[in-house]
Amino acid sequence: MNKTNIRNFAIIAHVDHGKSTLSDRFLELTGTIDKTKIAKQEQFLDQNPISRERGITIKLAPVRMEYKPEISESTFVLNLIDTPGHVDFSYEVSRTLAACEGAVLLIDATQGVQAQTIAHLREAQKQNLVIIPVINKIDSPLAEVEKVKRQIENLGFNKDEIISISARTGENVKYLLEKVIQIIPSPLGELTNDLRALIFDAVYDEHRGVVAFVKIVDGKVKKNDELKFVQTNTNAHVIEVGIFKPNLISSNELESGEIGYIVTGVKDIRLVRVGETVGLFGKNIQALPGYNPAKPLVFFGVYPKTTDDLVNLRMAIEKLSLTDASISFSEEYSNFLGSGFRVGFLGLLHAEIFKERLNQEFGLDPLFTVPHVEYEKKIDEYLEPFIQLNVYAPKEYVGSVMTVCQKARGIMLDISYSDDNVIISYDMPLSKFLKGVSNELKSVTSGFASIDYELIDFRAADLVDIDVMINGEVIDVLSEKTYRDEAEYVAREKGEKLKELLPRQQFRQIIQCAIGARILAREEIPPFRKDVLAKMSGGDRTRKDKLLEAQKKGKKKMLGISKVEIPQNVLFSMIKN
Repeated sequence: MNKTNIRNFAIIAHVDHGKSTLSDRFLELTGTIDKTKIAKQEQFLDQNPISRERGITIKLAPVRMEYKPEISESTFVLNLIDTPGHVDFSYEVSRTLAACEGAVLLIDATQGVQAQTIAHLREAQKQNLVIIPVINKIDSPLAEVEKVKRQIENLGFNKDEIISISARTGENVKYLLEKVIQIIPSPLGELTNDLRALIFDAVYDEHRGVVAFVKIVDGKVKKNDELKFVQTNTNAHVIEVGIFKPNLISSNELESGEIGYIVTGVKDIRLVRVGETVGLFGKNIQALPGYNPAKPLVFFGVYPKTTDDLVNLRMAIEKLSLTDASISFSEEYSNFLGSGFRVGFLGLLHAEIFKERLNQEFGLDPLFTVPHVEYEKKIDEYLEPFIQLNVYAPKEYVGSVMTVCQKARGIMLDISYSDDNVIISYDMPLSKFLKGVSNELKSVTSGFASIDYELIDFRAADLVDIDVMINGEVIDVLSEKTYRDEAEYVAREKGEKLKELLPRQQFRQIIQCAIGARILAREEIPPFRKDVLAKMSGGDRTRKDKLLEAQKKGKKKMLGISKVEIPQNVLFSMIKN
């Protein structure tokens, strides 16, 4: 393979700006996939059923295309990686870009530049990629092409660099593909005997072990080679190598500059890390610049509804963690719910998709507890995680955006105007962001706001533990850390909400929210009262009093021996805050 005829590139964009549709047109244009197949299943690269159902890409998808431009005698190999657009999957984008030399930055002509547009652009610039700015959906009656061009120019591009297309109709897509060949450089690297390959993704196959998605930087790899993974010091025997068409198609070998897969036979995906450098066994290998491991931002307790489901839940989480290396989990025990698992996710959408996969792929519907963040403890103080939140919205909503962010303890870093829009950056505690800031921003901006966020550091916080008790029993899954100066308000809010949501029982329910021995809030749900005197047609007062006293004693005994039960819909409502 002549490396000068290889182009490795990605499509990056805000969610729902047309990445997968553009990928379809590229597949058609290059003859990689027959048009009739794409007509039956649009957004062909996006095979995940949940992402198809939601209409968003949640997993990177590589494909190899071959194309001969009219102006050239050579056939070019184009390795395209379609990427997610949602902020929760930014990690997937950064991994993709490290395997590429260029990127198509796609912007919707009806929506313009959004938060993730800027976030992905910055990541691509950080990795020194050649970037082609493209305006999509120019066929829409709502398209504002000239306005969007001005927004793109404000990002540092020249007007003559911008290409306008319609991925839906195919207008100008051929021109864009040929620009990819002209503008994006061929990969660097040497065809030596010393293999160096970068793993940018990995999946687990039950029969063949871990399948590593790799970019070959130097050298080549073929079937039966003995490999060495530098970081984990793991050895592997190559069962198969091949390319993405987009299904896995085996080939004789992969050479410098190519993107493909290696079937390793390794049975533990944690030994084949994303960002790992792969070399031949017995060779001194200098590690390639990789990635920082994905760090979970939000944690949930995940518990089976019955103890019979615990083993199945453990197996399901283990299997899903094999196909999604960004999930972390450990066992935990709740006095209220029993044995379960503490699972870390990249964001709330990531957790939501994980829950759907448990249901669709394994038939499980476990209980997810209140989301929480991970604090660090140093001597006598807590350190809490902070994010940098970037909000992109029409400028008329600037006041509303600032109100929401300041209410969530945000600290303004910067505000800048671009055409009719504003970009506002805040430092904000992650715990406050998780309590619905994203939904509030959408609400106060009539749905026009888009956001991007990233973890930046840990900062000292004055936190206290609020325990939630019902009839003296601590409900640990509803207990949480909160700021000392907000504790009374949070306690009252929790108590009132529980009183409103909990169903009445045959016994009295006393709800208390406390810090240690100090009760901050108390609510009471009266019991159902059975009319024990209903069948009495007469008799003196002493008989009635005896019946009422017996009922009173029975309810007191029931209060002591009855186990408090919280329906899942109540827990879910408490989680949603």
